[in-house]
Amino acid sequence: MTPVLNTSDPGPSTRGQAAGEAPPRGPVVLVVDDEEALLELVAYNLRRNGMQPVLARDGTEALKLLEERRPQVIVLDIMLPDTDGFTLCRNLRQRGVSTPILMLTARDSEIDKVLGLELGADDYVTKPFSPRELVARIKALLRRTEGRRQQVGPIVIDYAGHEVYRDGQRVQLTPTEFKLLATLASEPGRAFSRHELLDRVWGTEAFGDPRTVDVHVRHLREKLERNPSQPELLITVRGHGYKLNAPGMGPV
Repeated sequence: MTPVLNTSDPGPSTRGQAAGEAPPRGPVVLVVDDEEALLELVAYNLRRNGMQPVLARDGTEALKLLEERRPQVIVLDIMLPDTDGFTLCRNLRQRGVSTPILMLTARDSEIDKVLGLELGADDYVTKPFSPRELVARIKALLRRTEGRRQQVGPIVIDYAGHEVYRDGQRVQLTPTEFKLLATLASEPGRAFSRHELLDRVWGTEAFGDPRTVDVHVRHLREKLERNPSQPELLITVRGHGYKLNAPGMGPV
């Protein structure tokens, strides 16, 4: 299925720039897909929006370019010639790569979306998609990760490093736990319903049991609260969901 993109003036298709041409400035975005036309058109729209597209046609090339170019965002198709996007995403997270990953899928399947998010992806777009939507989602990932930190009492959330600290000591969170904490921290003091948290963290309202949220909140409390049985940060809103208590919230 061909994505809906602007097909006029697609621009150069090579990974680098023409000889003698100054490289563009702006965030580097690694796009991994085996469809040449899609790569061309995504690259064109990224350049139009001040980004540097770096193009890979399979997983092996993607790993090589990841080391060479250190992208700020990875756009990763699920179907690749030498692997699949799920496996590559999982391997990157297991290796400690915290770069935001946006998955592309030609299948409008809740299972695909949820699996990608569970394996550590940060967002997804279903083909066919518009260039405006893709660029907007990439920009949102860049805003979320460009050196931003938040402090909540004894806890510091490092969005760039995908890390969390309590009293100066790093706390090991799973990708899902980190995303849940980041979602609550996006609007401290606001009560999120369980269904909204399912949608924003796991990617769907219809798939999954709301008790999944309860389980992950309990794990977060065990790792972050001084006394998990009497939480001061991750607060239950009876009959609704959860909120992140806001004392001390601010940039650091």
